[in-house]
Amino acid sequence: MAAVCLLLIGPSAPGGGLIGSSSPVEAAKDVVPGRVMTWNICNPCEVGDVERAAEIAAYAPQVVGMQEACVRDVERIRDYLEHRHGLVYHVAYGSVLQSWGRCGGLPWNPGGFGQAILSAAPLSDLVTDEYPDGGSEDRGYMAVTTTVGDRPVRVFNTHLAQRRQEEVRAGQVGVLTEQVARHERAIVLGDFNAVPEAPELTGMWALATDTDPRCRPEPTGTCRPTTDWQSKFDYVFLRGIIARDHQVHPTPASDHHAVYADLDLPQPADRP
Repeated sequence: MAAVCLLLIGPSAPGGGLIGSSSPVEAAKDVVPGRVMTWNICNPCEVGDVERAAEIAAYAPQVVGMQEACVRDVERIRDYLEHRHGLVYHVAYGSVLQSWGRCGGLPWNPGGFGQAILSAAPLSDLVTDEYPDGGSEDRGYMAVTTTVGDRPVRVFNTHLAQRRQEEVRAGQVGVLTEQVARHERAIVLGDFNAVPEAPELTGMWALATDTDPRCRPEPTGTCRPTTDWQSKFDYVFLRGIIARDHQVHPTPASDHHAVYADLDLPQPADRP
């Protein structure tokens, strides 16, 4: 069991060989404390990991949750972030399937595909789980405890079933919210494949609030889309935490936009 956990969480500091130059291409900079980001990095897509790393480095989040993430891509992104941008991240994986077609590798040793979390602070208490019904493709969630700002927080990362599978997503939200409800303070990142007013998100809205104040089950303003097809599918849901700022940035590196928020965390520090 210890070996399995080590495999899933990875070493406590980024490993792997140096990629490219022996010195950073850019001067080292710190992550932004309290900034969290969600991004579906799009697989399969004709995008290099250099570009993906540069997109993350542009915003330097303290925590980033990625969906449609191949383990090999995340490993390279993590190395590029360190050696080209001076940003050092810990990593945890929430792979839900092995996919040679998507992620490469050998036919008998295909790459892991699913979710991943990068965090500037160490990660602990990793949980990964597949939804009982993934729909047309295996789907699941992962959760870790890490530090955001300077407070311990439970962070979830998920990817729900594709469009036109409303009943499947409703079941997945039920599984996810049962876990989120156990924590007074939590961050839920992910691609929910549903617009804010979708009925299957009702359980999520009952527990948490998206960081975009204009995006609610009943819109209070112009809800910013997070995809190239002008839909709001990507969320930073907060439970027991307040957002100071919310940003959505289109990127040529994916058909989903980069979404991040700067958070205020409550005092005093206690268990998430």
